[in-house]
Amino acid sequence: MPETIEALVDGGNATPGPPLGPVLGPLGINIMDVIKVINEKTKAFEGMKVPVKVVVDTTTQEFEISVGTPPTSALILKELGLEKGSSNPRTDKVGDLSVEQLKKIALMKVDSLGGVTVAEMAKEIAGTCVSLGVTIDSKDPREIQKLINEGAYNGVLTEP
Repeated sequence: MPETIEALVDGGNATPGPPLGPVLGPLGINIMDVIKVINEKTKAFEGMKVPVKVVVDTTTQEFEISVGTPPTSALILKELGLEKGSSNPRTDKVGDLSVEQLKKIALMKVDSLGGVTVAEMAKEIAGTCVSLGVTIDSKDPREIQKLINEGAYNGVLTEP
């Protein structure tokens, strides 16, 4: 019977201490092997809290790890080195994201966004930028969404 453990860890810096160690220890698996895989899978989210799920087969001692992603707003703020978004996003802009950074965030969120293409996912990220008071390439994010629809970023917002 598999055991499932869900926890919030520091991206790229999980340790054998709480919250994982005390829960994994009694299951008889090598905790350091699990921590190593978690840190490898979460290194792109260094400095952020990341949800992880560890499924352990207690009879074979095999484990599977799935990693969630931080909220889009947290990824945007981290990319810009900001603590928080604008308190008045209509008038006060707090940062400017490049299209390359927009693509990077879209690729980080690939498993949790509704868009099929990188361009569609980038438009979703741009929507979050509106509410944070963040511009993209010094333009209003809604203008960027329009330009994406018109194909202006076809060369940039393609698969990696």
